[in-house]
Amino acid sequence: MSKKSELPETLSHYDSAGRARMVDVSAKAETRREAVATAFVELSSAVLDALPRNPKGNPLEVARFAGIQAAKRTAELIPMCHPLPLSFIDVTAEIVAGGVAITATTATVAGTGVEMEAMTAASIAALTVYDMTKALDKSIRIREILLLRKSGGASGEYLRPSA
Repeated sequence: MSKKSELPETLSHYDSAGRARMVDVSAKAETRREAVATAFVELSSAVLDALPRNPKGNPLEVARFAGIQAAKRTAELIPMCHPLPLSFIDVTAEIVAGGVAITATTATVAGTGVEMEAMTAASIAALTVYDMTKALDKSIRIREILLLRKSGGASGEYLRPSA
């Protein structure tokens, strides 16, 4: 279920002078937190047909590994993210009508959520599919990188409403 909330008056990543800062999460309870994010790589039918014969290797498998590696390095890529001990990462890349659907799931037991890790994994997996197929078509589109759901922490459960 999506928890309905009002927008805060201030954003937690800014101090009273308006400077960006890392949020202090030391007082937050360590709970199990999980997030699921997706991305879609739009490919032409010609590129989809060529995927099994890619000279660079299997783009879907390489994308999975890249997504897993990216989730582990999120705090190195996004300045205000906390380094988290991830207890689970799963990335899938599946050929579907019109392209490749990527789903990334991350979990931890920590004092802050894993949404950014899931979204980073999905994003980097999508970029990897692009990298491995760009020689066939430069007009590939990466779209719809989004958080599907998250659980745990003070804000509880979030489930993206169906479009």
